[in-house]
Amino acid sequence: MEVITTHLLTDFDGLAAMVAAKKLYPGASLVLPGKASRAVEDFLALHKDALSVEDAKSINLGRVRRLILVDTRNPRRIGFLNALAERADVEIHIYDHHPAHEDDVRGTLEVVELVGATTTLLVERIREAGIELSPFEATVLALGIYEDTGSLLYPSTTCRDAAAAGFLLSCGANLSVVASFLERPLAAEQQELLKELILNAERHLVNGLKVLITWARSEEFFDGLAILTHKLVEIEQLDVVFTIVEMVDRVYVTGRSGLPEVDVRAVLQHFGGGGHPAAAAAVVKRVTVDQVKERLLARLSESVRAPLTVAEIMSSPVKTVSPETTIAEAGQVMLRYGHSGLPVVREDQLVGILSRRDIEKAQRHNLTHAPVKAFMSHQVVTVEPYLPVSDAQTLMIEHNIGRLPVVEGGRLVGIVSRTDILRTLHPDFKPQFRLLYTPAPPTAGKRNIAALLRAGVSATALSILERLGVRARESGGAAFLAGETVRDLLLGLGLRELKVVVEGDATALAAAVATEAKVRLKETAREGGAVLLLADGCRCYVREARPGFFEYALGIQVNNRSLHQELYRQDFTIDALAVELTPERFGEVIDYFGGREDLKFGLVRVLHNRSFTEEPLRVLRAVWLAERFNFQIERQTLKLLREAVRDGLLERVAPPDFWRVVRSCLADERAARFLGRCAELGIWPYIFPVASHWEVEPVLTYLPQALKTLESWGIVLKSRWLAYFITAVHWTNVPSAQALCERYRFGRHTTAKVVAAVSRWQELLGKLTARGQVDLVVLAKAMLDLPREAYPLLYVLLSEEGYQERFREVLAAVWFNKPRLTGKDIKEMGAPSQEE
Repeated sequence: MEVITTHLLTDFDGLAAMVAAKKLYPGASLVLPGKASRAVEDFLALHKDALSVEDAKSINLGRVRRLILVDTRNPRRIGFLNALAERADVEIHIYDHHPAHEDDVRGTLEVVELVGATTTLLVERIREAGIELSPFEATVLALGIYEDTGSLLYPSTTCRDAAAAGFLLSCGANLSVVASFLERPLAAEQQELLKELILNAERHLVNGLKVLITWARSEEFFDGLAILTHKLVEIEQLDVVFTIVEMVDRVYVTGRSGLPEVDVRAVLQHFGGGGHPAAAAAVVKRVTVDQVKERLLARLSESVRAPLTVAEIMSSPVKTVSPETTIAEAGQVMLRYGHSGLPVVREDQLVGILSRRDIEKAQRHNLTHAPVKAFMSHQVVTVEPYLPVSDAQTLMIEHNIGRLPVVEGGRLVGIVSRTDILRTLHPDFKPQFRLLYTPAPPTAGKRNIAALLRAGVSATALSILERLGVRARESGGAAFLAGETVRDLLLGLGLRELKVVVEGDATALAAAVATEAKVRLKETAREGGAVLLLADGCRCYVREARPGFFEYALGIQVNNRSLHQELYRQDFTIDALAVELTPERFGEVIDYFGGREDLKFGLVRVLHNRSFTEEPLRVLRAVWLAERFNFQIERQTLKLLREAVRDGLLERVAPPDFWRVVRSCLADERAARFLGRCAELGIWPYIFPVASHWEVEPVLTYLPQALKTLESWGIVLKSRWLAYFITAVHWTNVPSAQALCERYRFGRHTTAKVVAAVSRWQELLGKLTARGQVDLVVLAKAMLDLPREAYPLLYVLLSEEGYQERFREVLAAVWFNKPRLTGKDIKEMGAPSQEE
């Protein structure tokens, strides 16, 4: 004989697990070990016959050869059926979701996993075996899962519970029936007991956590303490609640916890109880309520971990701005560092807070030039470092704010944001802002490239760099070669421009070195520094590390002109490198962002995921660097770049600024590759909105070779970029080409060249390819009407060798076969001028 049973005071999960086990063991008998909960008793009053549940006293224990335990494995919880667990001739199978206990029975088959409900484990096996369930059976099983998971809301709920519930719904489970038995109104005696529990409630602060302990006495026994405890949790809105109720000759303790710091199962195991970390119960004999309370508080003090505090999750040091900082500058800081708000500080005092919504409000009214103090909030809610995180969360919800400055002794020491709170609730939470580089330890792989520096720059330039390092040290600051200068040096490229960043007064430092080295000096007020003009043609730009914000940590102001912050402004990791110029460490490479590693592997990588949002022109620069050095755009950077293009970020750039970057790329011999990559990434329509890439792609492919051929003929173009521009728009019409020139603010002379090329190239092409011999004078006149920047286009279109040779003859006639006699010669011969 086989018997399926569960624990005393059977709940719906125990009953449902028995019914589910019956599907796996069809010959077994369902046996209740004793009294069930009131809700289950009410359910069985209607459905007992349908379920064929037997009473334990009616079973002949001597005939039992297999015991199937569900929702328990504690022999003390199955009444007098525990005698079966002690027999060697009884095989035991166990299905349970409770944590292990030293008194547990061992079985020949054990299916024990920490899911929300034991029924879930059995439903999974029913589903795997392909066993059919009737809608009624599915409803009973759903009752078990929904009760033990709090309708899938308890912290112990897993995705497996939800999946099992979904399967039961597909089998016809009736949620109306489930709701009618799980949401039953309290009986009169339960209502009276709940009132007594509310009146006797005591709040205790245990290791920084708020715990509610309440008690009551009843002359009669009745179940439902779990329901009443849950009601108290809802009413009192506390995460940890214990109810202690004396009924007849025993004391019943029930615990509920919504905090990971409080494991109520571990607490109540001290009283011989069990359950889950979030829900547990115990029954104690021969003690009083007061004794249980005293022991419970002592146990809580020993086992409850101190709560997570604000100090443990806050961000520090804190980036701040002053009240006079402009909205535009504050917005840039928020973007660059992924913040949704910034504290506003004046003379070490917190005077306000600026949110991203404040920035957006100023932007809508075109007031980004206004100071922060005009838009900041003056009512600042602050917290202390040792406040529990749960209290900080409550403050955020009550005030509907996204960040809380952390103040200690009147000093700003940190800040807590919604993201910090969410990380405590969801360990795998990923914030919107993230860094794309892997910071290396400051001491990792230090390299000195003084020898490379001496070989890569002229003796004059090297002397200037050494003088800058000495002078900077003498003034208490430091000087660094920084940015793309270091990148090009490490790549072995020639340097004609040097960029030096100093922590100190850049203008004064440059002036002192200029006087000492007797070189010309030119101040650059716009960039906050100066340029040293060396005799060999090299330029050395010297400027200060730009201040962006102030940082406060433990009340100490951090240097706002740090090299780290200056390099963090760079476009890519390979640009965010520096070299020490102070005498003691001259030539030592400084790499905070993994730039050397990316140079080694040929990767173009932005520093954070909002880089393109902060500066959309980085889209063009990333493509250009990749093509210039034959690098790859790093995978995540490429994804962000595509998103930026798709989201139309390039439309935010003023057309002249946009063209300035494109023009510098088109002036290089790799311009065709750059344009091809732009087309591939969807950037082409932003550059040439009037022209289709597919129409001009074949021409652009051969344009670099055409330029080389013309140079070999002696035709050298000063404006190579214009040759590419004309080629890109040659198939469009004059009004469209002219509109594009106006969009990019071309000069009148350049626009005239574009218009002439677009309107006349076809005419000249027709004459050069005419079947009949066209007079050379006619061809030469037509050629003179066309700007020379259109010649590469014509050469490519004249694909046949004979036509290209004719084109060369015409060019020679126009540019090289000029008459030796000039107008000046004729005037010297005495010819009268027009004025005469």
